[in-house]
Amino acid sequence: MNSTVQPGATGADPGSATPTLDVDRSDPVHRAWLNEAVRKVQADANRSADTHLLGFPLPPEWGIDLYLKDESTHPTGSLKHRLARSLFLYGLCNGWIRPEAPVIEASSGSTAVSEAYFAGLIGVPFIAVMPRTTSREKCRLIEFHGARCHFVDDPRKMYEEAAALAEQTGGHYMDQFTYAERATDWRGNNNIAESVYSQLRLERHPVPTWIVATAGTGGTSATIARYVRYMQHDTRICVADPENSCFFDGWKNRDPHATSDRGSRIEGIGRPRMEPSFVAGAIDRMMKVPDAASVAAVRALDRAIGRKAGGSTGTGLWSALKIVAEMADQGRRGSVVTLICDPGERYLDKYYSDAWLAEQDLDITPYARAIDTFLNSGHWPD
Repeated sequence: MNSTVQPGATGADPGSATPTLDVDRSDPVHRAWLNEAVRKVQADANRSADTHLLGFPLPPEWGIDLYLKDESTHPTGSLKHRLARSLFLYGLCNGWIRPEAPVIEASSGSTAVSEAYFAGLIGVPFIAVMPRTTSREKCRLIEFHGARCHFVDDPRKMYEEAAALAEQTGGHYMDQFTYAERATDWRGNNNIAESVYSQLRLERHPVPTWIVATAGTGGTSATIARYVRYMQHDTRICVADPENSCFFDGWKNRDPHATSDRGSRIEGIGRPRMEPSFVAGAIDRMMKVPDAASVAAVRALDRAIGRKAGGSTGTGLWSALKIVAEMADQGRRGSVVTLICDPGERYLDKYYSDAWLAEQDLDITPYARAIDTFLNSGHWPD
């Protein structure tokens, strides 16, 4: 006869020389909570209509179409809504997220807003570890969802501080920078890449020549690049990197240990270290984009389609416009896709503030002039 040893109990089976040890953690109350939490997170995906694919106006005679996947229309207003949903499902199904135990994340803002929303949805506490320079509007949105902001002066210390808080509180450190590339199903399941190709199906260039992404964790570029290869599409992936980020140098030099000694001014993208979720081998091309060019590009976007967007959108749009210019010079036709990552209303005191530009010693004039020259002439100025 076999005995069952419950958690915390010891003892031997009197009828056997070797005892059978059986630890049962299948608490029915916890399983019921887990099932309900997963249902709520999955229901959010069912309620959220897919995001729009917007056209950027270009002269039709060029034969090139430029699109922006507008991720700012998610319930929490950014591309990170997809990531947060995937991370919560991943953490729940792995048994890492538990009732009443806090979830902690290291984030420059948008991921924390989205994760705060999902934490509130399933009823667990949430703490966002963020740089002190994070925009006031993002902090307000995090707190709106019932979460708490925990600030650090040095962005490079976010990881250690988040891990320490998880240890102190008995909570779970979500660690988007490690798990972003594995939590999302890159083969499909209505991920961002599958959505783009579905929306382009009836366009004149349904398979884009280039998709341009920006990298914070690297999870979005990894998802898109893997999907493209899995589906055997003839599309290339470009990642645009801002100043004070190590991704470009690490990719160019094949150096997984590259670092930067300063934090990015473009919130949400650019990192001081090569993040585990940044899959360098899946990327075809990278561009280093000056911060002033990113700001000039989002302001050009506002003039072109009447939509304000965050600085990370400008980083990707600047690179996309340069790729369009190359295609036009070569007489090539096709389509290019980039992303609207989050709304510009979160950054009115930054990227849309001339006072902030002056404080940061950023002159966007030459970059704005380059964009205008290109859109009016079809040629990128030297």
